[in-house]
Amino acid sequence: MISRLSGLASWLGFGTRDQTPRSLQQRAARLVLPFPALPELQPSIFWDDNPPLHYLHELPRGALSGPIQEYKARAHGLLVRVVDRQQVHLPAIDLRRVDGLCSVNPLDGPCPSFETYAATPHCRAIRIISFKDFTRTLNEALPGFKGGPTVTLLQASWQGERLFWTGEQHSEAFACAIAYARLRGLDISVPCHLVQYRIDPAGLAALEQAFHVLLMPEAAWSDRDFMRHLLESGVPYARLRLKRHALEMLLLDRQDPLADALGRGLVQAGASDFTAYLHRLV
Repeated sequence: MISRLSGLASWLGFGTRDQTPRSLQQRAARLVLPFPALPELQPSIFWDDNPPLHYLHELPRGALSGPIQEYKARAHGLLVRVVDRQQVHLPAIDLRRVDGLCSVNPLDGPCPSFETYAATPHCRAIRIISFKDFTRTLNEALPGFKGGPTVTLLQASWQGERLFWTGEQHSEAFACAIAYARLRGLDISVPCHLVQYRIDPAGLAALEQAFHVLLMPEAAWSDRDFMRHLLESGVPYARLRLKRHALEMLLLDRQDPLADALGRGLVQAGASDFTAYLHRLV
């Protein structure tokens, strides 16, 4: 497929006689593309307000696109090692420690705390002014909470110590009840199933050694100059898009001279190195 596309590019006048790594790096460095900035971590109660790095651990085999199956399989095998997941069961956890939600953020921007969220118009319909109101509201989010239902919480090393409740319904009621419990000093202890994600330094080092992992703009795939360099060089590549945050990544083999040259040239042109970003989060 690559050789046919390369031949077609040459027939259309896109070919070049000079296909050395040095020339490819120089030409790639001159590309003008709207490269995206690395995402900033937000101090928000909503899980999806920050990059969904946990998705790397659960990456489906068909998530990567590219011309060569073996290359995509190798990239996939390294990507899934970057984020580690552990699951523990806690006999009791005070829900006042929970300060995050896995539901979709209905606000225009990040929200730092349950107390802030409870004061927004989005939670205006929930009024807690007595202990009876509190128990009714919490029971709406956690039916039968007095019997000690097991809750599932998420935690990610790149989001600090914040604990996120996985319930997708009645998140407003849950947030308001927890904020009230903190205010009044009410202990709410229930069993907990805790899922913890962390960036694995060894897995990250293996990925960084094998590939350039570069953040690319969506516009690159319709850019004449970028696609010409990609087709002319005939380098194998893999492409990954992380859902919701529209993070588009290009993986290029560091051991392939032309692929390595293209990666170096794109960095010179302004592409961000995603593995360096992950190192900072570690």
